[in-house]
Amino acid sequence: MPGLVPGTHVLKKVVDGRVEPGRDNHKKSGEEKRMPKLQMTLACWDYDRTKALADGTVQPEGIELNVLPLVVEETFWRMLRHREFDAAELSLSSYCVSLMKEHQDFVAIPVFPSRMFRHSCFAVSAKSGIREPKDLAGKRIGNPEYQLTAIVWMRGILQDEYGVDPAGCRYFTGGEEEPGREEKLKLDLPAKFKVTPIGPTQTLSRMIADGEIDAIYAPRLPSTIHTEPDKVKRLFPNYVEVEQAYFRKTKIFPIMHVIALRRDLYEANRWIAMSLMKAFVEAQKRTYADLEMIASQKTMLPWQSAHLEETKRVMGKEWWPYGLAANRHTLDTFLRYHHEQGLSQRRLAPEELFAPETFEAFKI
Repeated sequence: MPGLVPGTHVLKKVVDGRVEPGRDNHKKSGEEKRMPKLQMTLACWDYDRTKALADGTVQPEGIELNVLPLVVEETFWRMLRHREFDAAELSLSSYCVSLMKEHQDFVAIPVFPSRMFRHSCFAVSAKSGIREPKDLAGKRIGNPEYQLTAIVWMRGILQDEYGVDPAGCRYFTGGEEEPGREEKLKLDLPAKFKVTPIGPTQTLSRMIADGEIDAIYAPRLPSTIHTEPDKVKRLFPNYVEVEQAYFRKTKIFPIMHVIALRRDLYEANRWIAMSLMKAFVEAQKRTYADLEMIASQKTMLPWQSAHLEETKRVMGKEWWPYGLAANRHTLDTFLRYHHEQGLSQRRLAPEELFAPETFEAFKI
């Protein structure tokens, strides 16, 4: 037949002596119409509860996810300063500070990759004379950054449980182990909060050992608590017992981080909030199941089963809930602390933090 090149299943036509491809008769119509997945980057630490997303075992509907397993300090810095990722694990406090800006760069989903009781993280100088929590009133306190989520919780717990006024202490900010750390976000605090950056060559870890500050509130214990244990000690040596008592009293398992999306990407694709939410929930379900595997444990903890049983006795079968409803009390408490400590100009409501598509799900 004129104009057709034989010997192939693909129809071709000859135009001005050139062979041009035509339509492949064997291509399925569904393949022609299939839309490519939305490609997204997600920066998130390598948690057991997110591993199924990182290795592709769980895939968000309609999304091709490129997971970058960065340590949290790097993720926060790069996301807050430069908006480098489409989605990222983000400090709850930093995210709330960002909502105070006229232009809001991010919107979160109620997934909480990091939660932790923080009584274990109070370090005190042996030279300070501090013996119990109430002794922290009016003292010199080191913070890597004033606005860190862990520290907001620590100041709030001291206020609610031990009567230590956050505004009554003096705060010194800077690197715990390396000099030169700065606040990731510009803060506009009320005058009653006294916050002073430490010197360009100083570190909080060295200062607490030397007695230049009385205590450190931080997500990480200072290295001098291990290298100079006669000079730096924990405020709560029996922290597990204290933390369990705190949970029994308050029903709060402190939330540290959320998953935040770039708002411009979310506004253009509102469906991604629920797609990601469902995927994080499914990944977490697999981790719950892994912990229940007793015949051949997936972790290196020799008494994992005993620890799991104790956790469920104290906190219930689903001790790490996602979603707004199950976390309203915890979030509302944190938002009160955030406002009382001068970090948010008004008290935010939990609903203001998250994409509304994630508040409820369909039922059959």
